Amino acid sequence: MAYGAADAPVGDDIQNPKDEEIVRQIVDGDVNAFEQLVERYRNFVAAIVARHVPFDQVEDTLQDVFLRAYRSLPKYRHDGGFKSWLSVIAARTCYDFWRERYKSREIPMSSLSEQHREWLETTLSDRSSAAFYEHNPEREAREVLDWAIGALSPADRMALELVYLEGRSVKEAAGLMGWSVANVKVRLFRSRRRLQNLCEAAAKERRREG
Repeated sequence: MAYGAADAPVGDDIQNPKDEEIVRQIVDGDVNAFEQLVERYRNFVAAIVARHVPFDQVEDTLQDVFLRAYRSLPKYRHDGGFKSWLSVIAARTCYDFWRERYKSREIPMSSLSEQHREWLETTLSDRSSAAFYEHNPEREAREVLDWAIGALSPADRMALELVYLEGRSVKEAAGLMGWSVANVKVRLFRSRRRLQNLCEAAAKERRREG
């Protein structure tokens, strides 16, 4: 493509081309240009993926996100920007990860350690136990939450993680997943109730065993 004196790229425009320019180059046949987008957004996508899939699956899922993005480039539209478009692909790839692995089932309480069940009982009880909660509360809470989230459907799981773990608004979560706001709200209500029931059941079982 020939450039006139007025529109020839110079300086930073050559060293740091805009996302849309790189996309245009790729669609026009320069497949190697895609590596620039991978390098630019690898950490951004990895951070999204790491919040939704097991640690040992992050790298494979990350590659899947960029593969899907590459294949979808001919359909890419500039509305919202490339970064926003890529975050949608990342979220939906994580959703598909769990869809492929999901089987409706009850999670056995035995999969929780005695320490986890003790933490649950203490947290859910009426008695205050600040000293116990202050002992590794983040680790205990996250491990118990991971256990309980495993019982959710892939869609309920994604809704809960996007809103409560990532801090996105209901509207943002709906946009990422292509769902209605009402649909997200229903999934949030259902997932919260499911988690509460699971945690209460685990705590009660520990009291019976004790």
